[in-house]
Amino acid sequence: QVQLVESGGGLVQAGGSLRLSCAASRRTFSSYDVGWFRQEPGQERDFVAAISWSGGTTYYAESVKGRFTISRDNAKNTVYLQMNSLKPEDTAVYYCAAPGHYSDSTSAVPTSSPEYDYWGQGTQVTVSS
Repeated sequence: QVQLVESGGGLVQAGGSLRLSCAASRRTFSSYDVGWFRQEPGQERDFVAAISWSGGTTYYAESVKGRFTISRDNAKNTVYLQMNSLKPEDTAVYYCAAPGHYSDSTSAVPTSSPEYDYWGQGTQVTVSS
């Protein structure tokens, strides 16, 4: 079981920045790929970014490429999502997630929500125009 806790959300003006954190309960967190997703009310949960267990591979949704950066500090069991040049359409609840199995160099980093088993409670990001 992996428990994930997101933090760092808030209200920011368009063009501003926020850094989200995803802290994990297990020391073996460094063996898991991690993804960030976001969800607006009444909408499906959309992929935002993902990072491999080693931090060497990252993926981004087209809508956030060049503005968001995912990174991780395995010594702190934490994954980050740096969000710059925020837009009102980035407003959503942001979730971090981990699959239900260890990852290794032979496995592909998952980028769809059904591939993830552990989820945090979410953190609200609101971008005003």
